[in-house]
Amino acid sequence: MERIQVDILGLSTSPSAGGAYALILKEVNGMRRLPIIIGAFEAQSIALEIEGIKPPRPLTHDLIKNIIDTLGVALTDVFINELKDGTFYARLNVDSQEIDSRPSDAIALAVRYGVPIFVSDKVMDEASFVPEGDENEAGSGLAEPAGKETPKPKLSKLEQLEHQLKEAIAKEDYEQAARLRDEIRKLQGRNS
Repeated sequence: MERIQVDILGLSTSPSAGGAYALILKEVNGMRRLPIIIGAFEAQSIALEIEGIKPPRPLTHDLIKNIIDTLGVALTDVFINELKDGTFYARLNVDSQEIDSRPSDAIALAVRYGVPIFVSDKVMDEASFVPEGDENEAGSGLAEPAGKETPKPKLSKLEQLEHQLKEAIAKEDYEQAARLRDEIRKLQGRNS
């Protein structure tokens, strides 16, 4: 299984999402983005560390780091290795031992240690997207003449969802994008 390194691109929230956040990971040597829905506590823990803000008392992830350090072991990297039924799974690599983790907790620890974050190629293939405008499309280079509009064909349900997905990404509404991605997958599964 190939491991693809990613960086944290950002966190996004939506008032309609009931306090959930979308953590957006970006492929280091590519254009794909991977949205992962996480809880408010984990989002806060990641954001505080990225911003360099130290709370007066240790958060849970700070406590876990303190325990790991006290035991004299090292976190070498985190690996988002699986996606089952819409749920992401991750592993902490601690002194050549793998420990099961939620991706949000693994990433909260990764930012505290400054270690790389990896995603399996299979997970990236299943759940990532390329934002509109980032694709390396080889077009004809010809533009439509000004004022002349071509009639737009009726779009299938799948094409409509893909269009809505691109719009959600352009608006940086990653929670909506994740929901649309899942709906597209379900629809593609039925058509297979």
